[in-house]
Amino acid sequence: MARRERITRTPVGLALSMMNRLAANPMLDRLGLRQPLERTAYHGTRAGFRTLAYAGREFKRVNNWLPRKQLPNRIPGDLFDLSLTDDQQMITDMLRRLAEDRIRPAASDADETGAIPAIVTTATSELGLGLYAVPEAFGGVAEHQSPLTSVLIAEQLAWGDMGIATALLSPFSVAQAITRWGTGEQQSRYLPAFCDDTPPIATIAIDEPIPLFDPNSLQTTASETATGYTLNGLKSSVALGASADLLLIAAELHGRPRLFIVEAGATGIQTKPDPGMGLRASAPVQLRLDNVELSSDALLGDDDFDYQAFLDCGSLLRCGLSIGTSQAVLDYVIPYCNEREAFGEPISHRQSVAFMISNLAIETDSMRMLTWRAASRLEQGLSTHRETSLARLLCNEKAMEIGTNGVQLLGGHGFVKEHPVERWYRDLRSVSTLSGGLHA
Repeated sequence: MARRERITRTPVGLALSMMNRLAANPMLDRLGLRQPLERTAYHGTRAGFRTLAYAGREFKRVNNWLPRKQLPNRIPGDLFDLSLTDDQQMITDMLRRLAEDRIRPAASDADETGAIPAIVTTATSELGLGLYAVPEAFGGVAEHQSPLTSVLIAEQLAWGDMGIATALLSPFSVAQAITRWGTGEQQSRYLPAFCDDTPPIATIAIDEPIPLFDPNSLQTTASETATGYTLNGLKSSVALGASADLLLIAAELHGRPRLFIVEAGATGIQTKPDPGMGLRASAPVQLRLDNVELSSDALLGDDDFDYQAFLDCGSLLRCGLSIGTSQAVLDYVIPYCNEREAFGEPISHRQSVAFMISNLAIETDSMRMLTWRAASRLEQGLSTHRETSLARLLCNEKAMEIGTNGVQLLGGHGFVKEHPVERWYRDLRSVSTLSGGLHA
């Protein structure tokens, strides 16, 4: 991946650099000091970064802003080709190493504490994911729309942990949405920040705590005022909502759902924890909007904004998360069932167990093929609503089934936290219960 050459040495950056050098010292393991040091680094750097963010994070209006930049679609090939490009393969390999070396070892603690360790956020920021969502004119490296690459990124991160992946993809999703729908002024004001060494924490708020919630029928409303808009409503399951510097909030305006860009510190916003069954590492919160006043340029995009296309993009990323976690279940249960013996032989020799594992593989690949097909069509500028709906329906059903069967294959071990399958089961349940919050 492309690395940023300019490095800003803030006090927190210097401290983090020193901590990283110290963490590389093998003496820490011999003395048993590695875990205490990592906890100290996590709490210290998190507090330091949040202090700097509140003190200095400001999105200033741009006078000489660039014209709106829309990434072109990929030119379709003559054949249906499922092979990855060299760039996609490089991204996939690098993120798989990140998921294996950093995310998965930290996943259990992140689920318990409801926060991502600094070692994960630091390693992720060094990869510069935000660069791949931002056009070159604003400091990024994106050359064309690539929903398929976004799905691949979601798969690899979720293979490590879906909760952490959701949190890491939230800023990426906001940058994607502003890149695709934002006006020239909005792009010039916000997108360069996502290419900084310390990109903003950003998230999308769509879901609402009402039975049978329909993202096309929002209870959150936006009213026009003399100076802009006023938002009122309640949002739920907003990843990173309490610490976000920037939010994209869905609200009903003149009978149509629209998105509004809301910066941290806006009056009338209240948050409270919204703990759920899964995705705990993403620190979800409820977001109460009480007469939140916004300027007229807070409305994302122009009249060409397509809310259904926005939801479809989010569905693709949600499918990518379910595929990555389902693959994690499959990769875990196969060696477990080959090594676990009952009545003098591995339990994988039992026909019922072998068939269940085969079904896990078939269903995971089916989810992948439908999702990749929809993402590929979107990348080429073709109609995708039907294909995206089919992929989301399949992932909704099979993700829960894969999580359930993963626990079943481990028996009593599937119920305890010693094995990660119980956490994956809880996270996979979110695929069919949450509607938005991501954008491919």
